[in-house]
Amino acid sequence: MSDVTAAERELLRAHARAERGRRRNAFLLVAPLFVFLIFTFLVPIGDMLRRSFIDSDVASVWPNVVKVNRAWSGEGEAPAALWPALAADIRASAAADNVAVAARRLNYAVDGGRTLVMKTARRLARTESAPNDDWRAVFLDADEAWGRPATLEALRRASGPVTDFFLLAALDLRKDEHGSVIAVPERDAIYRTVLWRTFSVAGMVTLFTLLLGYPYAYLMTRASKPVEAAMTIFVLLPFWTSLLVRTAAWIVLLQENGVVNSMLVWLGVLDTPMRLIFNRVGVVVAMTHVLLPFMVLPLAAVMKGIRPETVRAARSLGATPFTAFRRIYFPQSLPGVAGGALLVFISAIGYYITPALVGGADDQMLSWFIAFFVNDTINWGLAAALGVVLLVCTTVLSIVYAKIVAGRQAG
Repeated sequence: MSDVTAAERELLRAHARAERGRRRNAFLLVAPLFVFLIFTFLVPIGDMLRRSFIDSDVASVWPNVVKVNRAWSGEGEAPAALWPALAADIRASAAADNVAVAARRLNYAVDGGRTLVMKTARRLARTESAPNDDWRAVFLDADEAWGRPATLEALRRASGPVTDFFLLAALDLRKDEHGSVIAVPERDAIYRTVLWRTFSVAGMVTLFTLLLGYPYAYLMTRASKPVEAAMTIFVLLPFWTSLLVRTAAWIVLLQENGVVNSMLVWLGVLDTPMRLIFNRVGVVVAMTHVLLPFMVLPLAAVMKGIRPETVRAARSLGATPFTAFRRIYFPQSLPGVAGGALLVFISAIGYYITPALVGGADDQMLSWFIAFFVNDTINWGLAAALGVVLLVCTTVLSIVYAKIVAGRQAG
């Protein structure tokens, strides 16, 4: 009996070793994918999140100013030590040719902040010392803006190491001199409007892709095998063409003397060509065409699993075709509708190339502003904050979709 027990124990140990080897081999197979995702997905997103609340521009070039400001609560007059520290730091950064770093950061919070800093740096280059060691008078003589509480408060809040300035700015909010969060003036409020525009365009594109994609997917899954194969190829064909080429093609089709306007005039629908490009119409049409496959494919995948016998049974029990579709077929296709709508909507809110080429000045979406701040103004903080807004929106939508699917499965 003891020999049998020992043999069983050895068999269990051998099985455990084999299981560990299998798991190790499986991990090694997927390890390159994990490394790829970490360095191409998680690290960039993490860096984006970091840039949205890390404020190190002023600290990197004006360390003495930052040291004084971090000891100042912002109440009352600015510390007397601030002015000689500011003079020394501006001189040192000008000599190192990086004063523009702090000037650019101050310009985000103060109108004309970059001009203020650069002009003061030129003035300090000609000033050997302050009369009676009064550097505040030198700064006020250079520009009276240095005496404004808003300028000094902006400089204090730019001293880092963390800030909520960019995240608030991405929502058209800011802090006043007392630290209270308030809305920016109406003339300067743009990002909430842009966010609403982004969501409204994405919603319209999602609606139109659903209206076009649902009947197409239905016919594709109910057609014969050769017809289904041909319709599937038509859906996949756009993926074989560059997005830039497809967008440029819509510019040719929708321009004033393009194919669409010429046909509408020839048919008598229009008397004169209609403006279909560089406006919201062109953006929605082009984005609907580009994103239509992302609606059709999830719908077709779900519709293939719907048994036609259920609809025929409803018809045999006296239901009209519309009633059978509404109460039997459509509810079973809702997972495909939800999946396709989520995929199209999330893709649409992050679109850049199509609105940038086909849309006008009032049709640019949030992604265009992110690219603008990264490439043109080099405002990485605000670009990252706007990216965080998009990330939060897509995350919330994904969570809501997961809850809906889980609820339907539980039901």
